[in-house]
Amino acid sequence: MHEQHPTKFFARELSPTLCGGLGMSDLQGRVAIVTGGGKGLGRAFALHLAAHGAAVVVNNRNREVDDAGLGPADHVVAEIEAAGGTALADHSPVEDPHTPERLVATCLERFGRLDILVTSAGISGAQMFHKTTADNFRTVMDINVIGTALIAAEATRVMREAGHGRVVLVSSTAGLHGEPTLSAYAASKGAVIALGRTIAMEGARKDVLTNVLLPYATTPMTAQGMDPRHANAMRSELVAPVVTALADPESTINGQVIIAGGSGIRLGDAVEGATVALPHRALRPDALQQLLKQSRSGAAQRYSDAQDAFQQFAADEAALHRAEPEDSHV
Repeated sequence: MHEQHPTKFFARELSPTLCGGLGMSDLQGRVAIVTGGGKGLGRAFALHLAAHGAAVVVNNRNREVDDAGLGPADHVVAEIEAAGGTALADHSPVEDPHTPERLVATCLERFGRLDILVTSAGISGAQMFHKTTADNFRTVMDINVIGTALIAAEATRVMREAGHGRVVLVSSTAGLHGEPTLSAYAASKGAVIALGRTIAMEGARKDVLTNVLLPYATTPMTAQGMDPRHANAMRSELVAPVVTALADPESTINGQVIIAGGSGIRLGDAVEGATVALPHRALRPDALQQLLKQSRSGAAQRYSDAQDAFQQFAADEAALHRAEPEDSHV
């Protein structure tokens, strides 16, 4: 009922546009915003969307500029225009609470519509958890979570009114698995995954489809920890076709967590183990460990949302209660 084989799930959800090379996306007439679009993955996404016909608002704050006063977003716009595309630079910092409204308004004023949002802006904020500070945690959350969420909220309001839209939130496998020395980053990216799945549920009936991308790529943020032998094979531009396929108006993919890098792609998911009986008495650590092993050995359960998971747990608990003798609850 809730269990689903990952391979079959992957093939059904992703094969139409991402697997097998069934043609290129046509984004002519579509308009995209890419946050963090001046460097790394964001730059690759902006260039690829533009190459497939989209007009792109390239957002990247001007932390550094060249002698001509041009920042990363300006250079990406120049690349797009040199290749015959259409783009506009925006230098608003995503953590500024005024940026969401201003950024979307700029897009609508220039292009008259907004079809695609890719949120690629982010920072890592590396620090051991026991040494973390409120300022460090807050800075990471303001950019990676609050900035992402508020820009997505402003964009999806426009998309819902238009009756269509495609959103790609860029997260990280740190948000799935955790990452030593990156507690704030991992927590922020876990929040983005949950946010993306929720936006997807809310927008589905309006054809506002949202997916979460967890990329593996060589970027300024990851280069230091990257094995040099893998750097070329994990170039940022190799992930970009996934974003463009998800942005395609013909795509029906929604609510997926997609891990991609180099020449590989796989599906991420949230699962729970089997429900097992919890004795209503004092519980020793070794007994709890055994219960967790029993749960893990059962079939992995997948649910449509948190309410679905809760309702099924309640049904499982009722079945366990009926199966247990009365004296087991004393």
